[in-house]
Amino acid sequence: MTSDGGAERQEALRRICSAIESDGRFIYVVSGGDIPRFAYTIGVSEHQGFELILAGAAMFLGDEVLRILNTIDAQPGLVEGRERGVFQVEGLGTLTLRPVHESWARLLILGAFDYYGRKDVAAVQVVPERRHWTIDIPDMSQPWSPESEPVWRWLQDPWTLPFPSRSTTSTNLDALRGARVTEAARWEEDYWEMFAGSGPDTPREESRVVPVATLLAVDPTLVEVIALPVGRALWRKPDEVGWHAWEPRTGMT
Repeated sequence: MTSDGGAERQEALRRICSAIESDGRFIYVVSGGDIPRFAYTIGVSEHQGFELILAGAAMFLGDEVLRILNTIDAQPGLVEGRERGVFQVEGLGTLTLRPVHESWARLLILGAFDYYGRKDVAAVQVVPERRHWTIDIPDMSQPWSPESEPVWRWLQDPWTLPFPSRSTTSTNLDALRGARVTEAARWEEDYWEMFAGSGPDTPREESRVVPVATLLAVDPTLVEVIALPVGRALWRKPDEVGWHAWEPRTGMT
């Protein structure tokens, strides 16, 4: 959200105020760019003293992200729970609250800073338990750094990769849990498929669409996939680093 005082900003503020008045919070979801999806609250500071941030966590679908943040804020004793740091969300497991370093807050929760008109909005990170962990979940208790959190480097660093910054890939949860990508294809200038295991055999509920930069940040061997001509595919075994061209006669289905 910008601070130019224009009609768009005024409409955004109206929606935020309306949501806070009716629900006690507004949830801002940011997606579709060169970094993983993240969501944060506005309005929770007024009764809890801090905002909530759920960064990455591609395991969770959009409606689940909203349910997590709504449920945690609505639980009694959240301020005390900030110290205890453990909350249960039905069907989505146990989530922990972790401090957020100010460098992350300044980069992520711009709408909250704009809404409150100040530069000292406190925040805590909502962190899933291990079985729901994915490679896009940063440790926001430490200062933002492109070296320690390469998946999130484009929050501040200028884009330098040789493909459009909004490029996406269809992938599966195994890859997002850190398993090696073994099948990959480029179907459009800014769209790839990268799977750990068999792409065609991946259940729909295990599929996700994420920024290409997310997978490339944790596996530099995917650079060969990035350079593929449109319409071509590669494969490899899980214990291999290099890639093999996928021949048309045995191509992906």
